Amino acid sequence: MINRQNIYKNFFANKGAEETITINDLREKEFGNEKLSENEAQALLNFDRFRLSELNKIKNENEFNARYCELQVMANLADYRTFLDKSFLLL
Repeated sequence: MINRQNIYKNFFANKGAEETITINDLREKEFGNEKLSENEAQALLNFDRFRLSELNKIKNENEFNARYCELQVMANLADYRTFLDKSFLLL
């Protein structure tokens, strides 16, 4: 699976090259009743599955809180296309 550090590195390396559309940008678009493309909808679904899978693995409250914050950062910074990668397809 893609390492979350790579997501952070890719975000900062690509900053300025083009506008980054994040998972949270897509959520705002969806809540505003704007139609999402097929890829955008798939990225949201993949991220939600990934987030739930990651949080369900954690048994300790402190670790849960730390991972939850990391996932929020990912949703705020990472380009949504990152979550189209096959490694995020959880069955």
